[in-house]
Amino acid sequence: MMTGNSRQVTSEQQGCHPDLIDRVARHRKHEFQKPIADFNLHAFQQAEAQLTAHGGPLILDSGCGVGDSTRHLAEHYPDHLVLGLDRSGHRLQRQRPDLPDNALLIRTDLVDFWRLAAAANWQPARHCLFYPNPYPKPSQLSRRFHAHPVFPAMVTLSRQFEARSNWKIYLQELQLSLAVYGIHSLIEAIDSDSPVVSAFERKYRASQQPLWKLITQS
Repeated sequence: MMTGNSRQVTSEQQGCHPDLIDRVARHRKHEFQKPIADFNLHAFQQAEAQLTAHGGPLILDSGCGVGDSTRHLAEHYPDHLVLGLDRSGHRLQRQRPDLPDNALLIRTDLVDFWRLAAAANWQPARHCLFYPNPYPKPSQLSRRFHAHPVFPAMVTLSRQFEARSNWKIYLQELQLSLAVYGIHSLIEAIDSDSPVVSAFERKYRASQQPLWKLITQS
């Protein structure tokens, strides 16, 4: 049996944040004006060139970490191009087995990349967000993707969206935020016997933490 010492998420927040819906509605009305960083523009151009060369459907693996989830997706969808996106060069540069030919890891900030992809009218076949940092303090609401000004851009990218977390409240908030846009989703527990999709999932399972996934219903 696997063992681990990863701590479960703890928070004073025991349900969805009371300011969540107001925050989501406000960001929906106002375009996010933060300038795009040059290195993120270059990263997007690299991804766009790869997508054009591939010519097939696309899967985005946002916050891919060391790339285990990107590999998992590329192996299960061999006719798709899978782009693993992460802002940490350290994580992306860890020694891993070679990725399949239909996978590419890109260092970029998701906030900029998602806006560039939305502006270019990208429509990935699937979009995955596995185990983002939940920022569990109530004062950190604005740092969660669903309460961030980038959320309207993220929502446009794909109706086939899956998120996973070891903090159920994060997914419950995400579910409410998606519903503001008319996107319905289900939250269910992840079967401990199902294949591990990422390094984070492996770590949390080793610590015997309960895990959940949110899947949109188009």
